[in-house]
Amino acid sequence: MWRNQRVFGGPVRAVILDWAGTAVDHGSCAPAGVFVRAFANAGVTVSMAAARRPMGVAKREHVRQMCADPEVAAAWQTAHGRPSTVTDEDALYADAAALQIACLPDFADPIAGVPEVVEALRRRGVRVAGTTGYTREMLDVLAEAAAARGYAPEMRVGASEVVEGRPAPFMIFEAMSRLGVWPVQAVVKAGDTPVDIEAGLNAGVWTVGVALTGNMVGLNAPELAALSDDQRADRLRVARQQLLDAGAHYVVDGVRDLLPVIDDIEARLARGERP
Repeated sequence: MWRNQRVFGGPVRAVILDWAGTAVDHGSCAPAGVFVRAFANAGVTVSMAAARRPMGVAKREHVRQMCADPEVAAAWQTAHGRPSTVTDEDALYADAAALQIACLPDFADPIAGVPEVVEALRRRGVRVAGTTGYTREMLDVLAEAAAARGYAPEMRVGASEVVEGRPAPFMIFEAMSRLGVWPVQAVVKAGDTPVDIEAGLNAGVWTVGVALTGNMVGLNAPELAALSDDQRADRLRVARQQLLDAGAHYVVDGVRDLLPVIDDIEARLARGERP
């Protein structure tokens, strides 16, 4: 009978953060807005909700999933009198990519508490990396702007650098390889979309859903502050449940709440628990 006798007792060695909605760009506004604009440029009106549904996957795949969405497909049929084609998808992606690169410096502000938590992790000897559905070209633009504002993970991986983006685990594995960090039990993946959680589970790492600051609530900080307490609580409840339903081991409001989670994971590792 097969038996795995290896037990990793900790500590956590790396935290891999998503970018938009998790580390920067409160509300994950840049990517969602760009897809709405790209479709509008093609004569098709799509809702922000439709633009957000595939969030977290590689951007070319995001376009494909939007075009397959019944709401978007119906709008395209109405506007063009025919279904969208792969050629249409390619044109939408090219437009969205150009729009994304142009706007990313305006959406590079670190989310409140993120630089402080990253520094605290580094003091504990925990390596910090970032993965994203952005291409490497997009990511380089975003990372340069974010670094000037106080957020600079040690290493970053874009979806275009691996064979397949989320929910495949390859960006996580690439980050682990570049950092020289293992085993998977020593790694924590935090992100604000269900597909972030799926990728973490597929990699075998600990997963943390980020509910309040990301795509699932979908509001920037001023918009969030303008909500009533009941409205905020309702949105947060739905977002938390969606991330839990995706299989997250933990769900937090934002990265600023991450350190107690790391403590709990290390306690669980010390008891011989696995993700």
